[in-house]
Amino acid sequence: INQKRAATTMLLIRDFQICMGKDPTKPRGKMSSYAYFVQTCREEHKKKHPDASVNFAEFSKKCSERWKTMSAKEKGKFEDMARQDKARYDREMMSYVPAKGAKTKKFKDPNAPKRPPSAFFIFCSEFRPKVKGESPGLTIGDVAKRLGEMWNSTSAEDKQPFEKKAAKLKEKYGKDIAAYRAKGKTGGGAPAKAPAKVEKKMDDDDDDDDDDEEEEEDDDEEDDE
Repeated sequence: INQKRAATTMLLIRDFQICMGKDPTKPRGKMSSYAYFVQTCREEHKKKHPDASVNFAEFSKKCSERWKTMSAKEKGKFEDMARQDKARYDREMMSYVPAKGAKTKKFKDPNAPKRPPSAFFIFCSEFRPKVKGESPGLTIGDVAKRLGEMWNSTSAEDKQPFEKKAAKLKEKYGKDIAAYRAKGKTGGGAPAKAPAKVEKKMDDDDDDDDDDEEEEEDDDEEDDE
């Protein structure tokens, strides 16, 4: 179960990074001294209370308060860790080559209805500003990891508001995309060039979207178990 949960968290982090426009193949961002401090606090808490659930908002607040009262000497080891990680990041970035033109971009009509967010992304939209505000030193990867952990530790009952909202948006999207396609078939919304091919591509896109949504729902169900 723990391995399944960890795998789900990694998938959520990857999806979150893609959503935020981050290249998943790019070297992991460098961690700040404060981020290392929070990570250490989290590990210490898990050792002392392995079975206890964590209130991340309260935990982050306590970490922030503790960090402010620490001396420069106490912060020193975390600053050393941050310097080492920066050296690692700079080294990896020197050999990093962004993928360009690896895959042909699919046609996307700007007038087409926007794909609805999943329950997890709605959850992220609500809690991301809070996590960033309480822990400003976290990298985007750390924020994604924190949100993934928060989502996985959220009970099925507490997930319901986000899942209901996602279901409503998905239902609205279904109606909007049907109207959009109908408009395209009558000649009102289809591009002048190769309409049949474009429509085929859009259908493929929607099929891919449906598959992604089913995978996300499966992940949610596995977490709930």
